[in-house]
Amino acid sequence: MGGTATVTGGAWANPLTIQPSQGTLPLTVVANDLSLRRLQRILVVDDTRDNALLMQELLQSRGYDVEVAFSAAEAERQIATSPPDLLLLDVIMPGKSGYEFCRELKENRETRLIPVVMITGLTDRENKIRGIEAGADEFLNKPIFPEELFARVKSLLRLKEFTDELENAESVLCTLGLSVEARDPYTEGHCERLSIYASELGAFLGLDPDATLALRRGGYLHDLGKIAIPDEILKKGANLTAAEWEIMREHPVIGERICKPLRSLRNVLPIIRHHHEHWDGSGYPDRLAGSEIPLLARVLQAADVYDALRTTRPYKAALSHQQARETMLREANQGLWDRKIVSALFDMLSERSKAA
Repeated sequence: MGGTATVTGGAWANPLTIQPSQGTLPLTVVANDLSLRRLQRILVVDDTRDNALLMQELLQSRGYDVEVAFSAAEAERQIATSPPDLLLLDVIMPGKSGYEFCRELKENRETRLIPVVMITGLTDRENKIRGIEAGADEFLNKPIFPEELFARVKSLLRLKEFTDELENAESVLCTLGLSVEARDPYTEGHCERLSIYASELGAFLGLDPDATLALRRGGYLHDLGKIAIPDEILKKGANLTAAEWEIMREHPVIGERICKPLRSLRNVLPIIRHHHEHWDGSGYPDRLAGSEIPLLARVLQAADVYDALRTTRPYKAALSHQQARETMLREANQGLWDRKIVSALFDMLSERSKAA
């Protein structure tokens, strides 16, 4: 079981009478400062009730919103309802251990960015390695020193804030990508379909999760640069003048420039810049040829062309699946697309059709 609460120092032993250390702000001032922003939420998971409640009281004294759970199963229900900003997790619990629970959280796309601090009385190297392998972000060994607890919590919550800011920035960019799509009624739903097609094709090709995630994001962001293209050009269709084509061909470079400051989108940048390159070097913006074109750009490109052929546009009617297949394979033989990836796309769609 989790064991008896082990404390060090008078402040821990009597949390209701905690006195601020020399040089720190009184708790009332800290609480007033925290009231100006959203309270950060911490979930304490420990099967020993006294341990969990003591931890809760300590952290609440620092102005955090703290919930407790006395088992992994109870914690799972709470996380599903309201994900915390930080998890303090006891290692040894009945049923699912802290190691197992941590591993499940870190393998789940919805919860993997929640920082996890594992609390344990086990100090041998093997157990710490198990925690690292499970994905734990930090460790606290019993007996716990309150100031160490507060420092670790504060540091990880600051990191979580930065992570949330990055996710929010990505969401804003994806929304901008959809706003570009909304300017043309003929492309409604294209970004979402492309995101699905491209990420599924990436998985079908055996690409790793980071690559398939980049493809999913690329579906929404590939044409983001069109936000700078005037409506009279964007909605004109295929009959662009030479001068208008010069402007249109700038959108991959503009999209890359918009997304470049976000390091989390570094795998998406080649997709945005190069999804209009051609296998024979006749594409844009850099006239790359063959395997010079980044793989992820070629994967998304195949999905992009297929969806474009299958939908009605101002300058053409929608093609059937078979017509799209024949068109893309013919164009691949003519040097526009990567034939292997085009073939893989239709193999994947065929398997999906059989499974339906």
